[in-house]
Amino acid sequence: MAMQDIAFEDVTNEENQIRQSIYSLLAHLFRQAPDEESLHWLSTLETEGDEQSAGMAAAWSVLKLTASNTTPVQAADEYQLMFIGVGRGEVVPFGSWYLTGSLMELPLALLREDLRRLGYERQEDIKEPEDHFAALLEVMAMLVEEADEEQQAYFFNRHIAAWFERLCDDTKRAGASVFYAAVAELAQRFLVIEKTRFTQRPW
Repeated sequence: MAMQDIAFEDVTNEENQIRQSIYSLLAHLFRQAPDEESLHWLSTLETEGDEQSAGMAAAWSVLKLTASNTTPVQAADEYQLMFIGVGRGEVVPFGSWYLTGSLMELPLALLREDLRRLGYERQEDIKEPEDHFAALLEVMAMLVEEADEEQQAYFFNRHIAAWFERLCDDTKRAGASVFYAAVAELAQRFLVIEKTRFTQRPW
């Protein structure tokens, strides 16, 4: 193997580690409100200049600033209003909802088929359907680590690409949204880059 091939692999591995970390972070934040430790970590996070998108760098900066001005109680209250509510929150973070207008519809059944094919099972302590936005981001984090780019593209294009921008826009516009407006902006910027990455693999 040539030296330039080794260098290319090192860059690719580093890039995938960064992608996996961002997917995991976004999954965690959309799964539950951040605690004090998480908010402190976000407020002190050092990110390197993003060569792909100035928008990503700006989104990181806004998230850091917002995290530094958010308490755990504020974050928990906001998450409750945004995604849980009484009956339902301001935003319904499920694929079926955005694709059909109802929960537990065909997109969820198709997702479950693909998850079975990939060998992934829902954890017993997770009550939400598998098409929750956080769950899909968790799957992408695992795929970045375990699967080739063709499988990543297939899953992303089939289960995330068609609706994530509307979810992020709704999250940013919601009346209760402060901290999560910054989270949604980062998610949207990052996932648009991922969508562009997978454009040439339209499964």
